[in-house]
Amino acid sequence: MKPLVSIVILNYNGANYLQQFLPSVLATQYSNFEVVVADNASTDNSIALIKEKFPAVKIITNATNEGFAGGYNWALKKVEADYYVLLNSDVSVDPNWIQPMVDLLESNPSIGACQPKILSHASPTIFEYAGACGGWIDFLGYPFSRGRVFDVCEKDEKQYDEAAQIFWATGACMMIRSKLFHEMNGFDADFFAHQEEIDLCWRLQIVGYKIYACPSSKVFHVGAGTLPRGGRKVFLNFRNNLIMLAKNLPISELAWKLPFRFALDAISAFKGLLSGDKDFFLAIAKAHFGFLGYCFSGRIKRSKGPKPLQSLEGVYNGSLVFDYFIKNKHFFSKIVSKQVHY
Repeated sequence: MKPLVSIVILNYNGANYLQQFLPSVLATQYSNFEVVVADNASTDNSIALIKEKFPAVKIITNATNEGFAGGYNWALKKVEADYYVLLNSDVSVDPNWIQPMVDLLESNPSIGACQPKILSHASPTIFEYAGACGGWIDFLGYPFSRGRVFDVCEKDEKQYDEAAQIFWATGACMMIRSKLFHEMNGFDADFFAHQEEIDLCWRLQIVGYKIYACPSSKVFHVGAGTLPRGGRKVFLNFRNNLIMLAKNLPISELAWKLPFRFALDAISAFKGLLSGDKDFFLAIAKAHFGFLGYCFSGRIKRSKGPKPLQSLEGVYNGSLVFDYFIKNKHFFSKIVSKQVHY
């Protein structure tokens, strides 16, 4: 029998997305899978909708909204399977999207997690912001993707169609070994949302597992395209990225990279302020104070035996900010020449 794959969709007031996209997920061509909707204390008609229109879908309900990180940690304790697929509710899938990822993970026990090719639902020939064709990171911890650098999403011209090692797999659609998710204690719930998947993949690499992109699997994500400037999303992205560095970098690297990052973040914040975006400025300022408060609270969960960042896969040993804004390199292939193929 094929490995059991549990497709777990974390839902919060996403009834419209569930109605639109669950049919494609249920039409998956794989002989041993289940679909589970983990409801994060929704106040809309999500549960009633699933019971009425999608009776094959399993439902588990949480009494409180614990965000993406805490919500999945809670939900996956209640789900038994060989592999988990963490899938956003606003994703449609190709019928044969599961088998290529299962084949990849079955072929090599050192691969801990993988992601499919993520394309835009609105423009299916364009890579989607949230993960594109596999996540990378630069030497200062700024994330980007094969097919997406900052706000620029490339056209899919099969330029990234070979399976390759990456640094992080997107939380919008990630397949991970269930045993490994629990051994790593899942996501860091303190992140609430944003970049918890990068942190988890970083920790997986530290203990010796590989992360892969599996482009022969395709999904189509609605997403937000580009993150709104200002507000809670910017706060969480900047704060969580700094927490991730504090958790996973060796102290010798952290000692100089953290001040460097604070300076670059401050430049970005003041640039926003000078252009009239006060909310963006305030969000970054709050993120920095939030990060410092978090550090002084003693809640940082340092990884055991962190490795130099450049010793891991999917790391660009240069500055993404410099290449993008100064050298005008907006495509992954223009920034990173090294490609690691499966």
